[in-house]
Amino acid sequence: MAGSSHGHTPAAWTGVTIAFIGFCVSGAYMVMAQPLGFWAGMVIVVLGGVVGLVMRSMGLGMPKDAHAVYETATVRAQATATPEPAGAKS
Repeated sequence: MAGSSHGHTPAAWTGVTIAFIGFCVSGAYMVMAQPLGFWAGMVIVVLGGVVGLVMRSMGLGMPKDAHAVYETATVRAQATATPEPAGAKS
């Protein structure tokens, strides 16, 4: 799926970045044995998902039908580029 632009939107990048920061915070506080900080980091992870969904609903994500278009194009490209097996003759 190298040709599809799945996830390459401002909504996806922002949501994943916030969630990654939350995982880092949770990991740091887990090592420091601070449960409150760990759970604060997990709240940040969930916040990343919420921010991504809100941004997608604002139109900053990929349109719902765009993924189907990319999948169809990929399947067609693979079907035309697939060579016949060795020894197969028509």
